Amino acid sequence: MAARKPKPSRTEKAPPVALFLFGAHGDLVKRLLVPSLYNLTRDGLLGDALRVIGVDHNTVSDEDYRNRLADFMRENRPKAKEGGHDGDGFDQQLWDGLAPRISYLEGDFLDEGTYRQIAERIKASGTANAIFYLATAPRFFCDVVQRLAHAGLLEEGEDQFRRVIIEKPFGSDLRTAQELNARILSVMDEKQIYRIDHYLGKETVQNILVSRFANGLFEAFWNNHYVDHVQITAAETVGVETRGNFYEITGALRDMVPNHLFQLLAMVAMEPPAAFDADSVRSEKAKVIAAIRPQEVDEALRNSVRGQYTASEVDGKHLNGYREENRVAPDSTTETYVALKLWVDNWRWAGVPFYLRTGKRMGVRSTQIAICFKPAPMSPFRDTQVEELRPNYLIIQIQPDEGMWFDFQAKRPGTSLTLDNVGLGFAYADFFTMRPSTGYETLLYDCMTGDQTLFQRADNIENGWRAVHPFQEAFRDYPHVEPYAAGSGGPKAADDLLARDGRSWHSLK
Repeated sequence: MAARKPKPSRTEKAPPVALFLFGAHGDLVKRLLVPSLYNLTRDGLLGDALRVIGVDHNTVSDEDYRNRLADFMRENRPKAKEGGHDGDGFDQQLWDGLAPRISYLEGDFLDEGTYRQIAERIKASGTANAIFYLATAPRFFCDVVQRLAHAGLLEEGEDQFRRVIIEKPFGSDLRTAQELNARILSVMDEKQIYRIDHYLGKETVQNILVSRFANGLFEAFWNNHYVDHVQITAAETVGVETRGNFYEITGALRDMVPNHLFQLLAMVAMEPPAAFDADSVRSEKAKVIAAIRPQEVDEALRNSVRGQYTASEVDGKHLNGYREENRVAPDSTTETYVALKLWVDNWRWAGVPFYLRTGKRMGVRSTQIAICFKPAPMSPFRDTQVEELRPNYLIIQIQPDEGMWFDFQAKRPGTSLTLDNVGLGFAYADFFTMRPSTGYETLLYDCMTGDQTLFQRADNIENGWRAVHPFQEAFRDYPHVEPYAAGSGGPKAADDLLARDGRSWHSLK
């Protein structure tokens, strides 16, 4: 089937804005943010009045900064049909239209003089609108925001907006998240804060809302009468790479669960919003996270698994164990894998367990939601050769090979009644032209246009940390990690977590 070409966009161009990128020399800026701005320019969504100013302490000229960004994109831009997408390579002419709007400001984040220079850049930009993207280490979040406020740079007027985008992690536990929110909200309004989670920029994640609420078919069985359990998986084939220092103090639980995985859980479990405006959608998501059943520490220990990858050989290639990675302690008990069993205590989901797992150095790279339905009665088949009926699954594949599939039973051709599992569904790439995307395009554009639907609110952040708090306590008191070979499917204890309930993990694509 030929892919459908995108319909002409009716989306208006973003308003004029000066976008300041704090941490201008970091990986986030060169790998994701600037390529996203390039893609938005390609799609005609950024006006000529956009100004992008990188802010960092290194000494570099505007021209050198632009050239470094261009060189990286030229080397890493997806080519045609790369990764299942229609890559468009690097368009020099398109870059030449964006590059003159990119400049660099050398400055220390903690120096008041930096913020005086920022004020001067805003005046020179031709617009009073400004967005400050904190692509920095978390320790700078409060300091930067409070210095922006002290310099009067967060003051809004009738014809100007001032917004701040904050990357995760939003604290390291409930206490620090509450402190971070309190300090930021003491100098600016919630409507100015855009707490970003790049998972929500993925097309398939946003399609969960469309699939659920634009199709009457789903609502009838999207509840505890028909759903047996839900599995949410985020598996990575890479290890910690150069992030040993960060990962040693973070681990898989803090890094992935209260943000990425809880956001996917909220999208699956939320009630239909009254409207698709930011307040309505975010309020329904917040209700889900607030309804996650609190567990005692001993319960949390029983309902969780911590794992750590060990060295192995895969296809003749040696893969380091976590303790062999750079900047990792040789006796580290930091988890690189975690699996949890949770419940959402409301009328729709009462009694339905949600199993979450995430891990590094897994055998497959896959982010997947598997909704398992209760099996059909076996009684009609009791006099046949069918020994058991496999459950039906609705699979939402977030990455890679984005799409949605429904697994169901069908009869194999032949004289005997033999059942087999078959799949029915669609892949995005088969129906739509998939242009290169980082996942940040929608989020950057939404911030420029003032749409907070896909951004997290303070209560959502704090409820997420509240839900994982007993697991943090359990892991602190019992720091044991289950070993699993790099390149495998994770620790056996994670399989046992479901097996004791008579269930098993759905296979990953």
